[in-house]
Order: sequence, then structure tokens, then C-alpha cells
Amino acid sequence: MSTVAFHTLGCKVNHYETEAIWQLFEHAGYEQAESSADVYVINTCTVTNTGDKKSRQAIRRCIRQNPDAVICVTGCYAQTSPAEVMDIPGVDIVVGTQDRSKMIGYIEAFKHSREPINGVSNIMKTRVYEELDVPAFTDRTRASLKIQEGCNNFCTFCIIPWARGLLRSRQPEDVLKQARQLVSAGYKEIVLTGIHTAGYGEDFKDYNFATLLRELEQVEGLKRLRISSIEASQITDEVVDVVRNSDTIVNHFHIPLQAGSDTVLKRMRRKYTTAYYKERVQRLKDIFPDLAITTDVIVGFPGETEEEFRETYHFVRDLQFSEIHVFPYSKRTGTPAARREDQVDEDVKKQRVQQLISLSDQLAKDYASKHEGEVLEMIPEEADKEDPDSGMYIGYTSNYLKVKVPASVDMVGKIVRVKIVKAGYPYNEAEFIRVLEDAEKTQYVQA
Repeated sequence: MSTVAFHTLGCKVNHYETEAIWQLFEHAGYEQAESSADVYVINTCTVTNTGDKKSRQAIRRCIRQNPDAVICVTGCYAQTSPAEVMDIPGVDIVVGTQDRSKMIGYIEAFKHSREPINGVSNIMKTRVYEELDVPAFTDRTRASLKIQEGCNNFCTFCIIPWARGLLRSRQPEDVLKQARQLVSAGYKEIVLTGIHTAGYGEDFKDYNFATLLRELEQVEGLKRLRISSIEASQITDEVVDVVRNSDTIVNHFHIPLQAGSDTVLKRMRRKYTTAYYKERVQRLKDIFPDLAITTDVIVGFPGETEEEFRETYHFVRDLQFSEIHVFPYSKRTGTPAARREDQVDEDVKKQRVQQLISLSDQLAKDYASKHEGEVLEMIPEEADKEDPDSGMYIGYTSNYLKVKVPASVDMVGKIVRVKIVKAGYPYNEAEFIRVLEDAEKTQYVQA
């Protein structure tokens, strides 16, 4: 029997798609291998230069593991730089972010001809969502559900529209069908994911993201619904309304900020001001007093002055995010920002990144400390890798606090009630209270 090994870089969407590609291989009679395999599939990332570099390192590592294996490279880096990928000695097949279902056929064709195959097509011409089914996941706790692909925003720093194409939404009936499948497979939490997740439905005539949330709310047995990322401009009054009346949407939102300075936001071509962003967050905080907001911030965007950076620093501090993902600006060839002459010095970037990371750590600790002594609900995901014999399991609460708790393997994937005894970052320590039965309603603190 043939074996396949996967290596995935980058975002939740890539991890979701690797699971979908595995389904294709499983149906073709393959077994999954951890190390040496007959076929390697490397699902790449191109969001930053580091993504490109890590992707190339992963490709070379797989080639070294088994020089006779078929090496198949897919994902965003493969889509934007197919020639660069084909030039790596040992790469046999390149497939972009479309046509993943052709991969098995390409592998069979390559085995016969031994001729490298470039299967990358022009993503900008693609208008239809590629249906990739994932009835279950290799790790059995949180299920991702991909609902759309591509993005129409063309922020000046971002390569993603060229890697993923324009926005296209998955048909609502396919989303709902997969949600039901995942719940019946035992998942309590579903994470909605996509390239521009809450842009879902912008390409439909009379069906939008809020409507989808309302319909998912009706899925029998679904306990938690998490939105992997939502732009401030997509937190419409209708979405706020759905959240207010929801029993399943959790009290944690990831809302990318990118900059807390209006002049920088304008240069980035973002679709909101800091005032608008703040007002939308406030609307959500009115619903959930203990709301967790996580965000992304780009530091050292071309032309960023010390004053603009201070604006971002103060905005982030005052809004009290529960965690910030900080990225130094990375030039992506072909984007307007990369062509700007006013690039920020690397040392200045590093310094600013450090300042924001320290602030993020402080904010995360402050947020966690508010929950010390509280009873919360979490889903244990895995045993503590750092101390496997401790009997401690790690998982997340609804508001995305990472918790260590004494548990057992049969509790993995279930909702359990715990008491936070020692707040901290990155972990909070908790004591176990009990497993929640399916009939019980989960509790979020709502106004």
C-alpha cells in the first residue's frame, strides 16, 4: 500500500485543506505515514518572506527524507511562485490553491512519465468555490469549517489575492451539510474559517454572513461556534444582532487591526478608521462583558513614523486586547507597499516589534487575571506535552484562555467546567469540576 506524508505551513485554511487533501488520498487507498513516505505533500505559505523561506526548507527536508519519493507542492507559495518551486531539485509536481482534486491523477501520471508537472492555473480567472469535504479531522477536538475562498480587498501590503484569487463563497447548503456532519462526528465546537471569512456571501444576491450564522445556530447539537477572523468593516449591525441573540457564538473574536493610526490605515488601504474599529468592538463588549478580542498588527509599514507607531501602541493599550499577533512588515513583490521608497529600517522595526510583544504579554496577563477564581468551560484538547506524566490536559475556554487542568483522555473533545486557580500567560491553571452533559446549556456571561 502506498503511503503519504503531509507538511503544512501557515494559516488555519491551509490546515483545513491538508485534511481535505488527505481525504482524497485515503479514498485512493493511501495510508498516512509520519516520516518516510512514497509521496510527500507540502502545503505552503507565502504571507511573508518567512513563509516562503520556511516553505522552501520544508520542501528540501522532505526530499532529503526520501529522495525516491514523489514530491508534490501545493498552497499559496506554489500558486504565486510556481517556477521558483519547480526549480528546487527534487520537486515533481506543483499544484496551486485550486484543482487539488487533480493531485492523485498528477501523481499517477508522474510515476509513468517521470516528467515534472506544473498544474498551477491562473487563480484570477476562478469564480467558483472548490468544494473540499472534511467529514472529520485527524485531531479530534475542534473542527474547522471553510466557508469561502479568496479576497477582493487588495490591501497595499498583501499578496493573498494573487495567491487565492477573488472572493467566492461556498454554497450555504454545503456549509450546513458539513456542519451537521462534524457535529454528528462528535465535535462540540466549529471554527468558521476562510481567507476573508466574514466576507462570506458578498458574491451572492440575497444571502450574507449574518444569514449563515443564523442557520448554523439551528444545527442540532452544536455547542460552540467560533469565527476565526472578522474584519471591523464586516461587523455589521445585522451581525451584532445575530451575536446578541446567539446561544452558540463564543465570547472571543479575532478582529485584525494592522495599525492603530488612521494615516497608516489609509496607506494600507484598510476599510475602516480607528474610531470605527473602536465603536464596533464596543458593540460586542456590550453583549459580552468578558469579551476576548485578539488581533494582528503590522509594525514598520512603509513610512511609519515614530508618532504613528505611538498612536498604534496607545490604541492597542487602551482597547485592552487579550492578545496581539505582531508582525514586522514584510515586502511582497508585486504589491504597492513594496514599491514605496520610504521603507522602515530593519532595526527600528525590530525595536517596535519588541515593544508591542511586551505590551501584548502584559495585556494577556491582565485579561487572564480578571478570571482568577472564576468557573469557566473548556474543551480539553491534548495531554500536556511538556510533562506527559502529569495528568494535565490543555485546551481553550470559550473566550480563548489557554488552560491546564487535571483530566483524563476520555474527556478530550468534551466540554468540561473548570475553576481558574492561577491565572497566567501563556497558561492558566485550573481545577476540574465536572464534565457537562450534552443536554446542559453552555454558559457565556452575556448582558
